[in-house]
Amino acid sequence: MMLATEADRPAIEAFLTKHIAASMFPLSNLRRYGMAGGHPRAMRCWCRWQDGALTDVLSITEEGVVFPQCPTEPWGDIKVVLTGTHVKGILGEGRQVSALHAALGLPPDPALNAEEPHYELPLRDLIMPDVSGLSLRRFSDAPYDLVVGWRRAYLEEVLPMPGEDTQETATKNIDSYIDLDSHRVLYENDEPVGMTGFNATLPEAVQIGGVYTPPEHRSRGLARRAVALHLEEVRSLGVKHAILFAASVQASKAYEAIGFRRIGTFTILMFEEPQLVHG
Repeated sequence: MMLATEADRPAIEAFLTKHIAASMFPLSNLRRYGMAGGHPRAMRCWCRWQDGALTDVLSITEEGVVFPQCPTEPWGDIKVVLTGTHVKGILGEGRQVSALHAALGLPPDPALNAEEPHYELPLRDLIMPDVSGLSLRRFSDAPYDLVVGWRRAYLEEVLPMPGEDTQETATKNIDSYIDLDSHRVLYENDEPVGMTGFNATLPEAVQIGGVYTPPEHRSRGLARRAVALHLEEVRSLGVKHAILFAASVQASKAYEAIGFRRIGTFTILMFEEPQLVHG
């Protein structure tokens, strides 16, 4: 595989767009933070070409999160290019993440290894539930301490990382969501009852992440209503496609109720400390 340059970027973006369901993170990072460095999510990419066509792309952020989009499975070549690199995590289609994890010789017991059902939805097929009495508001218009508390609870319940200061992480997350205007609070009349958002956004597609309903408001279908309202909002702006990975059976049922269809498995694999790839 060859280290990509800025001249390769149009081809890389086109390739990742062809595989958009499992490439929202690297594609949105590439478009937002570029390849020149200077941001934790700025990207380096390696490409494999065959007969002038791009067949595989491996992306890694400056903070060491790896995103394989490698249909031809060139794991040996990838180990060569990543030798000497510190890897914080691997995210992507489940089979590829598992194979790359093994090929790199990384520890078999990461702090987080979540294999989650992977879903997609063309927004023309969105099934709107009854949302009477419900509305969405921006995080900047919601009680700050409340949404930080909800995010902390989400991290502890859905994405537990040993040694993580969840209060600090939650605060940073909420500040980022406010800055990006990526998340919404669901209100029932004037009472905040849940939150939803996008963890990756493109003009053509969004990826849902950070959906949370506090325990006292669960089992009422609020999560799917929040997601549907947010998707309706971006559909009106021209977004055509939505993607997500579900954290539970209950979440899967909620998403299926508004039209999502499963396409596979998405894996989030993270280490407590970055791991060095040895040759």
